[in-house]
Amino acid sequence: MLFGGIEAGGTKFVCAIGNEYGEIKHKISFPTTNPKETMDQVITFFKEYQLDAIGIGSFGPIDLNVNSPSYGSITTTPKTTWKNYPLVQTVKNMFPIPIGFNTDVNAAALGESIIGAAKGLDSCLYITIGTGIGAGAVVQGNLLQGLTHPEMGHILVRRHPLDNYNGNCPYHHDCLEGLAAGPAIEERWGEKGSYLKDRHEVWEMEAYYIAQALMQYILILSPKKIILGGGVMKQEQLIPLIHQYVKQLLNKYVSFKELSTEIDQYIVTPGLIDQSGIVGAMFLAKKALAV
Repeated sequence: MLFGGIEAGGTKFVCAIGNEYGEIKHKISFPTTNPKETMDQVITFFKEYQLDAIGIGSFGPIDLNVNSPSYGSITTTPKTTWKNYPLVQTVKNMFPIPIGFNTDVNAAALGESIIGAAKGLDSCLYITIGTGIGAGAVVQGNLLQGLTHPEMGHILVRRHPLDNYNGNCPYHHDCLEGLAAGPAIEERWGEKGSYLKDRHEVWEMEAYYIAQALMQYILILSPKKIILGGGVMKQEQLIPLIHQYVKQLLNKYVSFKELSTEIDQYIVTPGLIDQSGIVGAMFLAKKALAV
């Protein structure tokens, strides 16, 4: 079988061709510009292949309610040219085959749960910390979805005692994303995170915010593995600080070795490195074909 995958990110689109095992045969990427220009490139790439199904993991918010008239659309995104864009229908108009659809972070969680860091587990949480913050979850083998998809990047966290930064989320100002995403780091400290590697106070504050979020996710979802991806997590000094703060915040209230002596095996970076989202998109295609 041959599957197509689309990782539709706010900054770039990644398209790939692969098989049912998540093995990528061919992949391209290009900047996310306006819908027509971007989707023309998507269609040009896929029309060379005889595909069985396509999976799409998209930036959001998106409509995942299959009974909704706007199912398959990107909805209230701040990327104004993509607002209310019918992404699934556009692809289906050109390729009348099964189309799987979910958020980019849910797709990444799916990929990691099948062949990545959470392989063999029926539960995991994938969080990307980069230009924005988003999270997807697999619970009892299924992608988490209720009224809508999770928006865990916008939870509220306590302020670090030394942080006077207002936050930059256009909706909530000082939510997790507004305080801890890449643009917030740059605005607060005056430089991109990649230039701040040796500033301990930068990463201590970042870990403080991320650990608070992880504590809440652990207490609510109880995932069997937490995977932290995205550009900010390229800072290798960050994850030990997160481990330290999570243990401190939980304070042994939830008493499992995964949250104490084995926390370095519980909160980890992606097993699929930078391929979690696109591999997960191909597994969305496989799931769509099986329906």
